[in-house]
Amino acid sequence: MAGSVNKVILIGNLGRDPEVRTLPSGDRVVSFSLATTESWRDRNTGERKDRTEWHNISIFNENLGKIAEQYCRKGSKVYLEGQLQTREYTDKDGNQRKATDVVLQRFRGELTLLDSKGGRGEGDYDSGYGQSGGSFGRSSPMERGPGERRPTPAGKLSDALDDDIPF
Repeated sequence: MAGSVNKVILIGNLGRDPEVRTLPSGDRVVSFSLATTESWRDRNTGERKDRTEWHNISIFNENLGKIAEQYCRKGSKVYLEGQLQTREYTDKDGNQRKATDVVLQRFRGELTLLDSKGGRGEGDYDSGYGQSGGSFGRSSPMERGPGERRPTPAGKLSDALDDDIPF
């Protein structure tokens, strides 16, 4: 195999409201923390146990950043795809530190809001809103839910067909 893959897929809940920063270049970065939780039953006690992992998320994609800023709040459930990126920085005490973030780049990445419209009552969006590539909403008939079918004009398929087709 000639190449390599750096792809992260996460489904989790925001640990804090998205924070927007502007870089010296004028580009905006939206960042937040995302919690993923693994649950299982202990074999010996039968007790339910959880383990939560926290991920730092940075969105450099302008469109996805706007969606996150406008519709995501602490507790929102999201699906995202990005890449791992490690950065080095100096903390307040002068110590060198490393941090690994999940980054949604300018022309890559995906963000899908998973909360239903009435689920938390904070956002006004559909569950498929905010997908990558500038596709805001469901466009394919295959992606529509059962309640989103378009009815035929007269209620019968034969009435909706055009009889003037020349072939």
